[in-house]
Amino acid sequence: MKPRQKRVTLIAIASVLITSAIVIVLNVFNDNLVFFYSPSEILERNFDEESRQIRLGGMVVPDSVQRRSTDTTVSFQVTDNRNTIKVTYTGILPDLFREGKGVVVQGRFAENQMFVANQVLAKHDENYMPPEVAEILMEPKKGNTR
Repeated sequence: MKPRQKRVTLIAIASVLITSAIVIVLNVFNDNLVFFYSPSEILERNFDEESRQIRLGGMVVPDSVQRRSTDTTVSFQVTDNRNTIKVTYTGILPDLFREGKGVVVQGRFAENQMFVANQVLAKHDENYMPPEVAEILMEPKKGNTR
């Protein structure tokens, strides 16, 4: 084989390997990607029980936190001052979790229109909030509950 043919063959093989690696990395990244939505966006998109994991962000509605006495299950409501979604979570809540404060929950919708969270992230500062959600929270309440 001539040196020129070897070089072209090596470049072709390297191109195929690099392209394959990029496709695999992007595919794995897409499988682990979790989108962030406000309650209004979730109600507009009408997510169903079959949907993949999503993140719901907003403020915990004051006086909405209810704890079961038998286990660590907690239910509460998350709002963006326009719409409200009921959330249930089983586990230990973060120390910064408070009514009237920002929260991000990750999970799925159950059959009963309840958002079942498998992770709760309490926000220590409202600057942590995505700009889209901050804008929605600044708008006046228009009210809708799921």
